[in-house]
Amino acid sequence: MQNSFYISRQEETESNARSYPRKFPFALAKAQGSWVEDVEGNRYLDFLCGAGTLALGHNDAEVNAAMVELITSNAPLHTLDLTTPTKDKFVETLQNLLPGQLKNNAKIQFCSPAGSDAVDAAIKLCKTATGRGTIAAFSGGYHGMGHGALSVTGNLGAKGKIQNLMGGVQFFPYPYSYRCPFGLGGDAGTKAACAYFERLLKDPESGVPLPAAVIIEPIQGEGGVIPAPVEFLQTVRRVTKELGIPMIADEIQCGMGRSGKLFAFEWADIVPDVILISKAIGGSQPLSLVVYNKDLDKWQPGAHAGTFRGNQLAMKAGTVTLNRISKPEFLADVKRKGDYLFSKLEELKQQVSIIGDVRGKGLMLGIEIVDPHGKKDSLGALPASGEICAQVQRECFANRLIMEKGGRNGAVMRCLCALNVSNEDIDKMISIFSAAVKKIDAQVKKN
Repeated sequence: MQNSFYISRQEETESNARSYPRKFPFALAKAQGSWVEDVEGNRYLDFLCGAGTLALGHNDAEVNAAMVELITSNAPLHTLDLTTPTKDKFVETLQNLLPGQLKNNAKIQFCSPAGSDAVDAAIKLCKTATGRGTIAAFSGGYHGMGHGALSVTGNLGAKGKIQNLMGGVQFFPYPYSYRCPFGLGGDAGTKAACAYFERLLKDPESGVPLPAAVIIEPIQGEGGVIPAPVEFLQTVRRVTKELGIPMIADEIQCGMGRSGKLFAFEWADIVPDVILISKAIGGSQPLSLVVYNKDLDKWQPGAHAGTFRGNQLAMKAGTVTLNRISKPEFLADVKRKGDYLFSKLEELKQQVSIIGDVRGKGLMLGIEIVDPHGKKDSLGALPASGEICAQVQRECFANRLIMEKGGRNGAVMRCLCALNVSNEDIDKMISIFSAAVKKIDAQVKKN
């Protein structure tokens, strides 16, 4: 069968809310490592990898062997929240990798498979523990599509038609040097964001009550791959401690080794009260959980539940994945590869007019696409162009490279490849991406 056959059937039967098939109109047949193959035999280099879920790429041999072993052992595969030797080993492995005081003081809540359920669980946990009712979040943050998770998400496009979302959410500016919300940029913008966050929460006349929690992505993903400056994360941690506000670090996309540390918040040498983990934690299988300081464990039995919170395959695969990605040499290799890719993208930026900014950490990188004919803002940044970015994405796909876009106005091309991607595949990505950008750049210059 041809791709068109499956795509047309999908269009007839699936919801209008589907998204990826509109950008990547093919039907997948095989996958291995950093490569996927469609039903027509075309091979694509996958720098999306399940939106960062596949830390070890497609069909990793060790991960698959572990799952096959479990399946053929007659072990239970669906257990609600009952324990098993597989679950116990997973929990022990994860706990031993937790930083600071959390290692010996953590509790774990297993949630329904999607990360948004972990967000909802954390919100409920912190409201229960503090007795307070509001949540502090950040502009540009993305925490999922569940009703509560969407409430603390910054993206207005996703929220515009959904009325009566969870109230009591206070949004704060998130440092974004290239498009600074204060119009300052650099260190000055970071210091302004730090001061605003601290003074608003400590000001008795601010009109903003102390929240039940502060939720933050140490590296914003869907918001455009924006790493929080170390000073900002440290300020958020210090202020929340001083005021007795639980700090929730959403590590669903930026965690599990993607930044070159197991958890992205570790770059700031802090430890939050709550960590949200999903995507890569399941070793390619659905799993999400909340790790939190046991002092917050105030809710009652059944306060948060879910039928599919006992995915044994995910825990088996996740244990293998955790053991691999947590090794210092593995994380050092992620940083090395990320630095190399970043340097090549910076070189490309100097050669074209449509790249405004390159940023990120490790193998979580973003390339902001701009309109060179537009008017520069007060900081000298050209306007973001989702239209030109979409052209780059289509050209990449036409040349067998899969990359997702995101950020404000959909203007950021994003790197979410496998963490064990080969050097050869990185060079292949650079070659395809550079050619695509240069082609579109030339077309834009003519217009």
